[in-house]
Amino acid sequence: MTSFRTFLIGLVVLFAAFVAVEYYRPEPTNWQPTYQNRDKIPFGTYVLYDLLPDLFGRQAVSTVRQPIANQLLPNLGTQEFANQDTVLPATAPSARVLRTAANYVFVHHTFTISRLDRDALLRYVARGNHAFIATEYLDELLADTLRLHLASGELGLKRRARRRPATERTAADSTTLHLLNPAFAAHARFRFPSSEASWFFEPDSACRAIVLATNAKRQPVLVRVPYGRGALVLSSTPAALSNYFLLRPATAGFGFAALSYLPQRPVFWDEYQKQGPLGEQSLWRVVSQHAALRWAVGLAAVGLALFALFEAKRRQRVIPVLKPLPNTTLLFTRTVASLYRQNDNHALMAEKKISLFLELLRQRLQEPALDLNSEATRKRLTQLSGFSRTQVDELIRVIHYVRTAPQVRDAELQKLNAVLSSFRKAAFS
Repeated sequence: MTSFRTFLIGLVVLFAAFVAVEYYRPEPTNWQPTYQNRDKIPFGTYVLYDLLPDLFGRQAVSTVRQPIANQLLPNLGTQEFANQDTVLPATAPSARVLRTAANYVFVHHTFTISRLDRDALLRYVARGNHAFIATEYLDELLADTLRLHLASGELGLKRRARRRPATERTAADSTTLHLLNPAFAAHARFRFPSSEASWFFEPDSACRAIVLATNAKRQPVLVRVPYGRGALVLSSTPAALSNYFLLRPATAGFGFAALSYLPQRPVFWDEYQKQGPLGEQSLWRVVSQHAALRWAVGLAAVGLALFALFEAKRRQRVIPVLKPLPNTTLLFTRTVASLYRQNDNHALMAEKKISLFLELLRQRLQEPALDLNSEATRKRLTQLSGFSRTQVDELIRVIHYVRTAPQVRDAELQKLNAVLSSFRKAAFS
């Protein structure tokens, strides 16, 4: 028992140690490019989002968790879901664009947009505002409008299959990004991994894009496209704005330089394309948006509470006290006896008493075939009971008489009962 207890204690200690090691073991680094402002992983944008107020002169920074049309067309409400492919007419009431001057910033590896969102964004930029888009995939709707498309080399296509951690990269995997603005001449070159800077722009001949930075092959990676009184600044290296590269002194300057082309205005930081609408995971999102549904759910909850309080409580009848069943053995015996006495003939009762008596003799004398007429049987009964031979003969005579009598009266039954009871007491008591 002691050895078993020692084994059990050791097993528990080992299990507790295993749980502690697993609990306190550092989690492996997540290298997935989420670009979310709440993520502190290498390819999150927590650092950039935290520095935005300092970069834009302490201007307000607003996180946007709704489509572009919802943000820029306040009178549109939530109707953009009705028809995302509708082109926004210039004379439509919903063409009244938000008058707040701001920079609209998008940082994500993909940038998708609907026709309604595209028209709203371009109208907002045409009024003198700016949009900054850092992405590796530019939606065709916007790319065709700006006549500016994204392309990639082999390394970029391989990166889609697997993103290698920075610790596994070598100098041969890197490329140089060059800022063309003379103001950045002292710090104009930045080395990035080729897998994070393989995408570049291919402007059409009719595109009015101004190239701001190129890669080692002189392909544009940062451009400025004037539109109306404003402009769109597009970057093909969103990784340059991630936590990992902004915290490295050798690469941080490129991301800050790209943002320096935006004026010091309030910032709309888009999280809709990365996290979806606010409360998207909530089951009560639709209910909370409509007063009628809120009232319906509230009334249903109150009704269920009232039902549970008044109607659904447990109901139970009073448990009756049951009297114990009486012992009716004596009553049953009397009933059976009365059946035998109805015709004033006790032959059947006498026969049963004789049968029981003879069965008792067979068991005690151990003789299956007991013959009362034999001399040997009468001698054994005399010895067993202590009766005289005359009394034994009288007993046998009464038995024969009762068995052969056509009718047994009360006196004869009583005499038989007395003779049998006397013999039973003398022989077996």
